[in-house]
Amino acid sequence: MSSSYKNNYKKFLRQTYLVIAGVIIAVPFIIDATAGIKPHAFFGFNKIFADTVPPKSKNAGPIKPVTAPLTLKDTAIVPKSGDSGAIKLAGDSTFRDSTRITVDTFKLPVASKDSLDATVTAKAQDSMVLMIKEKQFYLYGNANVKYKTVDLTASKVAFDQNSGVMSATQTKDTAGKFIGRPVMNDGGQSFESDTVEYNFMSQKAMIFNTKSVYGEGYVHSEKTKRMADNTIFGFKNGYTTCDLDTPHFSFRAKKIKVIPDKLIVSGPANLEIQGIPTPLFIPFAIFPITQGQRSGLLPPQFVVNQQKGMGLENGGYYFGMGEHLDLTVRGDVYSYGSWSMTASPTYRKRYKYSGGLTISFANTRLGDPSVKQEFVNSKDFHVMWNHSMDSKARPGINFGASVNFGTSSYNQYNVYDYSTRVNNNIGSSISFSKTWQNKPYNLTVSLSDNQNLQTRDVSLTFPDANFSVQTIYPFQPKEVIGTPKWYQKVGISYTNQFRNQAYFKDSVFGKQAMFDALQTGMQQTVPISFSIPVMKAFTLSPGITFNEYWYTKKITKQFNPNKFNYGTQTNGALDTIYTPGFYALHDLNTSLTLATALYGMYDFGANSKIRKIRHVMRPSIGMSFRPDLSAGAYYNMVYDAQGNTARTSYFQGSVIGVPSEGTFGGINFGLDNNLEMKVYSKKDTSANHEKKVKLLDGFGFNFNYNFIQDSFKLSPISLYARTNLFDKLNISASGTLDPYVIDAAGIRHDKYVWNEGKISPGRLTNASVTMSTSFTSKDKKAQSKLKELDSLQNAQDPTMLQAAQQRQLQQIRNHPGEYVDFDIPWRLDLSYALSYTNQVLPDSGGFVKRITQYVNFNGDFSLTPKWKIGMNSGFDFTNMKIAYTNMYISRDLHCWQMSINLVPFGQLRQFSITINPKAGILRDLRINRSRQFYDM
Repeated sequence: MSSSYKNNYKKFLRQTYLVIAGVIIAVPFIIDATAGIKPHAFFGFNKIFADTVPPKSKNAGPIKPVTAPLTLKDTAIVPKSGDSGAIKLAGDSTFRDSTRITVDTFKLPVASKDSLDATVTAKAQDSMVLMIKEKQFYLYGNANVKYKTVDLTASKVAFDQNSGVMSATQTKDTAGKFIGRPVMNDGGQSFESDTVEYNFMSQKAMIFNTKSVYGEGYVHSEKTKRMADNTIFGFKNGYTTCDLDTPHFSFRAKKIKVIPDKLIVSGPANLEIQGIPTPLFIPFAIFPITQGQRSGLLPPQFVVNQQKGMGLENGGYYFGMGEHLDLTVRGDVYSYGSWSMTASPTYRKRYKYSGGLTISFANTRLGDPSVKQEFVNSKDFHVMWNHSMDSKARPGINFGASVNFGTSSYNQYNVYDYSTRVNNNIGSSISFSKTWQNKPYNLTVSLSDNQNLQTRDVSLTFPDANFSVQTIYPFQPKEVIGTPKWYQKVGISYTNQFRNQAYFKDSVFGKQAMFDALQTGMQQTVPISFSIPVMKAFTLSPGITFNEYWYTKKITKQFNPNKFNYGTQTNGALDTIYTPGFYALHDLNTSLTLATALYGMYDFGANSKIRKIRHVMRPSIGMSFRPDLSAGAYYNMVYDAQGNTARTSYFQGSVIGVPSEGTFGGINFGLDNNLEMKVYSKKDTSANHEKKVKLLDGFGFNFNYNFIQDSFKLSPISLYARTNLFDKLNISASGTLDPYVIDAAGIRHDKYVWNEGKISPGRLTNASVTMSTSFTSKDKKAQSKLKELDSLQNAQDPTMLQAAQQRQLQQIRNHPGEYVDFDIPWRLDLSYALSYTNQVLPDSGGFVKRITQYVNFNGDFSLTPKWKIGMNSGFDFTNMKIAYTNMYISRDLHCWQMSINLVPFGQLRQFSITINPKAGILRDLRINRSRQFYDM
């Protein structure tokens, strides 16, 4: 055999083995990487060859990225002498003779001792290279390796089989910039670094210049050692909540230890700002990184209060009691002797119910105890409870609670936010309801409480029960065939309302005076009605309604000339006499109503911007008769020294109402209107480019005329209007016109106003107008953020929120500047309310006119993308005073935020400046300076 033949033969064998080895390596790593590779299929073989080697090797060859699937054959073809050296496969037309070398791809050798105990999958965007003698392989270009819970991504990954160490590094691009920093994720922990060295055997890792993520926090370390149990030891570290590679601030500590899913512990730490050390040192630091429910301390916040002194607020303890129950206890303590404590348990059972309770006690000491006129020692409490039941828990049964009550001075000394300070009314309700399945019965039992914190008036209703039977049709067969008869449309229903209610001052709660003010009553209503069409365009609706009223107390008012009237500061006032007993009244109403709808349309033409205007009128006219069944329920009350009288009921102010006096036989008339128009709009997608605009959603009037009554036959006229102009301005108005003449003493005379020579439909006795609008930036991101903010801040009943949401809402209201959203460039809300009354009030001595007028506005705008200014305020035109005003300025400092809050005038004036991190885990790390001033 010649030397040239021997060389060619050796070269051919080497190339053949390289092809086979390359197929064995490339197929599982490139083509089937996602399916996983058993360790013994790669790391366990000591006699595996590669088709390429790194350029620096002696047998260097080009690094060839795999661009197409490789197919492994059981047989490789070796050419004979004289062949050009190309590999010929069976079936080739140039195939002549061959020496076959058979490779069994299924009889694999037993795994070696250095094999791993789990699957390793690997892939690379550029190429994979194996060095045979060194037992090393390399992955280039967006390499990814997965082993157990380890997921490693880097620009370059190298593995040394001898040591079992895999290293991942970043590389430089053509511009010399580092790319593809290694990112290692393991068991929920994330590490981003310059270099990662991972030992597959010990499952330990050494990480250099790393950035680790733990919840809201980041740990920057020069050197990190990760143990097999995922415990982390760091050297020269910095903890921060800033997500920048060079953070704005950090706590620098030489050594730290991270216990996964529990906490980060460090030795002495120094606060650095912009890389500059500060003189602020802490002997040790503990940062919790737990997930789920954990019991633990809630650190307090240091404050300075002008009236209460220096203090610690919101410190306490959280008790995690399992899946269904937890408890938060917080307290405040001040140097001048004031303190408060709040316990907030929450409970829940999935698919059953959930709720929360908040009980607060406060002892407030203000002023100097040696000066009694200026010293205040107030002991207060406040209770909130909410409970909701899953509708699927017990179909047909529901129980809910929304309780909010306490002493009237609790908010005065312990609450500082805008909405709570201006809202003097709080209320509670607890209700139980049951609906019988497939039956028309409904039962509701409730307790309600309304409390005025300014006047200290309390209205307590318990029990308030309502039982009703839905409308049934006794003459209707089970199966209606053809057109139903008129009598088959006759429907009858039943309602029974039982109520206990008491009006009293909060100082007499639980005392005899509260029970003396208790009123009890019951009303039963049985309506019978049906409707039939008349001449297609009209609907005729006859009806009969019977009412029965039961009372347990009669009230008589008599004028006492010797009693001092505090309202007029003169002698002479009314005495009230309560007479207990059982009293029953009856009421019967019969009616016949005819209603229809009229449509009118005016077409301006296709060339006009206003295309059409449509007017819809819905008039109704009815006849009714009501006999006088309650004549004994009214008497003439003398209300002044001149002997003037007013017709008043013995049951005035009853919890169930009082039937009207006298016989009524007359007509009722009502008219409702709706006005709309269509305008040309380029933005409209319809064929005619017409947009509908509502001018008036509804406006109309109602009145009746009594033919039987001997005087004052025409009733007052009720007016109303409502609209939402251009989907932007909400307007609602209502009023009442009295058509009869009234003298200077407030006494009505049976003479119409227009008969006195005045062109007027009547005297306006009461009226109200409310308007509101809102303007916001049209940025899409701002609109979505605004909806989330409104859902929390504008909650109709905050007590229905869960405890965590309550605390969040309270924090937003206490410190609005700390919770602004810089994604909303600007926002403005405006509202206006006007009310007018012109009535005769016997207790006040006659004719009384009252006008209240109030405007409210709140909004904010961004001076720059990082500066925000906001304000909540209003003006009371009645008292000519500026309403409670809260102004704030906020500055976005990336990972920190600065806010300035100012209440410049009012009973409670305050100023505060706060600088705090945005991250919730460091919410107690804040610099706060505040001043508060009370007007006692």
